[in-house]
Amino acid sequence: MRRVQVNLYDETWPLRYEAERKKLERIFQSEVIDIFHIGSTSVAGLKAKPVIDIMLIVKDIERVDQRNQQMRMINYEPKGEHGMIGRRFFQKGGNQRTHHVHVFEQGDSNVTRHLAFRDYLCSHSEVRKEYGNLKHRLAMQFPNDFDSYIEGKSQFVSEIEKKAMKWCESH
Repeated sequence: MRRVQVNLYDETWPLRYEAERKKLERIFQSEVIDIFHIGSTSVAGLKAKPVIDIMLIVKDIERVDQRNQQMRMINYEPKGEHGMIGRRFFQKGGNQRTHHVHVFEQGDSNVTRHLAFRDYLCSHSEVRKEYGNLKHRLAMQFPNDFDSYIEGKSQFVSEIEKKAMKWCESH
């Protein structure tokens, strides 16, 4: 059974992202437009589940499925859209997940949303601290219940995403 685990920021997270980025560049080659470290592990000082979230921006989302076998060869499990229309999602690490790869086509609004959220947390230390503390409390309260953990932070995340999008438009 997977446990909800929230750790203090780990300075190896950016290094783990970079190592994985290189592998993904080799697989997606000319199809990839850009690759970003997103999610909580991309925000210095933020408590996080120790899962590296990576976002790929590609020219054509339909071509991503052609690389599923190559992704399996580097231990990623293809999950299709995984609940988000227009995305391709890959998990690494089995039940003890280590990496998530979110792939979007250029121009998808989720790209801006993910980057705005990350950049807002990087630039707003009080919000970053509040979010980290919320995640820590929820992990302690729901150590074996990912659904409750996610539900517990959803309103906070939604509010911050709205603020982040407005902030991003003005910067």
